[in-house]
Amino acid sequence: MMAAYWIAHVTVTDPEAYRGYQALAPAAFARFGARFLARGGEAEVLEGPPAERHVVIEFPDLAAARACYHSEEYATARAARATAATVAVVIVEGL
Repeated sequence: MMAAYWIAHVTVTDPEAYRGYQALAPAAFARFGARFLARGGEAEVLEGPPAERHVVIEFPDLAAARACYHSEEYATARAARATAATVAVVIVEGL
């Protein structure tokens, strides 16, 4: 079984509304065995559009990464974030 990763690029446009996402998303991450490897911190965009924060989340495998994203818990969190941030998320299988 190979780990899989969410790579997210986030720019928060409404910090108050984004707090709703931050309150809801941890339930989905806990359910699917997620572990944060990078979240915020100093970053330098070398290519592509800039984003305010970059997040790398490790999951036990690709199935767990996909299931988390499509879960009811995460759908609720995404809905809370819909007008609070611009977000790009990629799921990638590890080596």
